Amino acid sequence: MASVVIYSSNYCPYCIRAKMLLNAKEVDYQELVVDGEPALRAEMQQKSGRTSVPQIWIGDRHVGGFDDLWLLDSKGQLDELLMAD
Repeated sequence: MASVVIYSSNYCPYCIRAKMLLNAKEVDYQELVVDGEPALRAEMQQKSGRTSVPQIWIGDRHVGGFDDLWLLDSKGQLDELLMAD
């Protein structure tokens, strides 16, 4: 299974939804909480080019935020990405 990394905030409803979707699929993921961590937030922004959370990577692929993750799932492409090495 591909590694999954999610930059998130404890107060973000989209972060919560993204984690709920991943949890429903029983995906292990590394969560990096950017709350009160300016260096971690800057790292996320530099890697993704975006300032909003969540920012999600599956393997080496930057998926984007919750809407992007949900769209992949609705198209039946998320499981395929998760199963890749």
